[in-house]
Order: sequence, then C-alpha cells, then structure tokens
Amino acid sequence: MSAAYHDRIQRLRRLEAVLPKQGTKPADCLDGARLLDILDQAYGKGSPASRRRALQRDLEVLVQDQRIEIVNPGGKPLRYRRIGNTLDDDALIWDFTLRQVRDLIAEAVPKRQLDRLWERLLYERDRPLLTDQQLRVVPDSLRLRPVELYPEVLHSIITALAQRCCLDVVYENANGERSTPILHPQALVQRGPIPYLFALKNDEDTVRLYAVQRFIRAKPKAQMPARAADNFDLDRALAEGKVDFGRGQQITLVIRVRGYLADLLLDCPLTDQQICEDEPEDSDFALRIQASLPQTGQLLRWLLGAGDKLEVLEPEGLRHTVAEQSRKMAAIYPPVPEPLPELAQAPVVTVSTTAADDA
Repeated sequence: MSAAYHDRIQRLRRLEAVLPKQGTKPADCLDGARLLDILDQAYGKGSPASRRRALQRDLEVLVQDQRIEIVNPGGKPLRYRRIGNTLDDDALIWDFTLRQVRDLIAEAVPKRQLDRLWERLLYERDRPLLTDQQLRVVPDSLRLRPVELYPEVLHSIITALAQRCCLDVVYENANGERSTPILHPQALVQRGPIPYLFALKNDEDTVRLYAVQRFIRAKPKAQMPARAADNFDLDRALAEGKVDFGRGQQITLVIRVRGYLADLLLDCPLTDQQICEDEPEDSDFALRIQASLPQTGQLLRWLLGAGDKLEVLEPEGLRHTVAEQSRKMAAIYPPVPEPLPELAQAPVVTVSTTAADDA
C-alpha cells in the first residue's frame, strides 16, 4: 500500500469520526467550512479552493460507500452526519479515546486546571469526548447577559491578533466621546459578560484596556505590524488584577469564616499557600484563614458577598472598606423588629456544597 493511499484512508476515517452520529438534528450537523476548520492541516496547506475540492471528493466517497449521509439535500451549505454507529464499537478507537482522557486528566488535575479539562472534553477539535448533555459547567455566581457587540468588530479584533497587525478603530468612551486611534492589540480577555482588549495606542508604550462593546468600527491594517508591548504578559496582568480595574497590590489577607464558607475554603483554598487554623471554642467563627493574593475589585465583591459568614481582620484598610460598604448597605434597609408572619412560616431553602454526602 502506498503512503499516499494509506494517508487518504486515515483521512477518510478521521473525517467520518468527526461527523455527528446518526439521528443528530440537521441543524447540529457539520458543513464543509466547519469540517475544514476542525480538520485543519489534514487537507494540506494549499489554496482554500484546492482544500475544499479535496474535502468534497472525500465526502462524495463516504456518501457513495454509505458511511455518511447528506441531511439537507439541495440545501446550502450541505450538512453531513454518519450512518450507523460502527465507529463507536471500534475497540481501537475507544482505546485511543480512553488514553486521551487519561492523558488529559494527568495533565489537568495536578495543576488544578479543571476548566481546561472540561473545555477539551467538550470541544476537542477532532472528536469531542463528551456532549453538552453529558457534561455541563454551572457558574457559582449570577451571570449577567453578555453585552451586544458588532460582529464585524469582533472579527476584526480576532483577525488582528492572529495576524499580529494593527487596528484602525473608532472608539467611544464612557462619556460618549469618540476617538480614532491606531491600536496595537496584545490580548483579548472575557471578564464576566464583557470582552476587553489589551492594546497599545498610537505611539504610546503603556498598555491600555478597551471594552469591546465600545468599538464603533475596527479594521485590521494587514500591512502595519503591531508593536509588542515591552514585558507584557497576560498571566501576570491577570494576576495583578488589571482586568478587574484594581492595582493588583499583593496583600496578606486574614479572615475568620464560619458555616458553609468554612467547608468551602477547606476544599477550595484561596491560594496554594493558604494557612488554616481552628478558632477558639468560644469564638463565633470556625476557622481563621490567611492567604497572600492581589487586592482587586473581584476580591472585595467576594468578601462582601459572604455576608455574615466572614469577617476581615487584616489588612486594616481592607477591613475598613468592607465595614464601610456593609454600613452603607445596612442603611438602605430599615430595621425590621420581628419577622413578618408570612416570612416566619416560609421554608428555608439551602444548597448543600456536599450533595454526594447527603445522598
């Protein structure tokens, strides 16, 4: 068997494996453009037209062999899915899949990078290992609706980052003032419901943060390479709290916690170097926690959100800030001498953080 023939057989098997199973809804089936994106270099580095023709020939072969089917004949674009589930019964393929899972777990768990593990299980390029009906990531906080963006603006930003070129933009700040700078993109970050762009502006050397929903227009300048900011590192910027509008000053946080928060911080420490001590028996709290971490708006919101399950002891400035914010919050609500009758009889709903132990 020639090497070229062997490569094509492997490519056909790979193409078949990428397609969704029999019975998948047509809207969830894949078209040619998506297949080329997933399979990437499997169809060489030629022109887009030659790669599309090669893919089309392979799809026609699989259709003729009744290994796949067109789910929307006559539609544009055509979409495809597998016929039968023979691939799922292939011991060699499943052995390879299980080895993939073991490798992913071995890489992610020691580094406590479970978010990356979930992402790869759901969105592995060649073949997702689990579906969104088998694995779901649920946020532990209220999620606001994402901001409205201009699709062409977001496309231009991603293109400029990928090609490392400048952006010619129209930007409107929070005061409604418009400017037309040339930006040198460095990194894109999604913070909650809003994406932000780290970029240099014109000839400046300071990296600024731009809210993507404030871009009125953006156009990549392919012939103008973007300058790289000196010593810019995205991991360091995030660690310093730049995305959360904090100075990122490193502090030693000392808190007392009780209730659900004590159990949570034992299982999920604030940092790898967290120090945990039991409180005295006559204390109103269960644990004293010490950890070194950046002082950011995100940290302040987390402390305030813990309510009476947490007391900040140090640093003194942060303790004062939390106390002031708590007093302002309490001032909004008039004191209630006794619980209202309907509230007194209402059941209390609690969410267990150890559901498996309650079963």
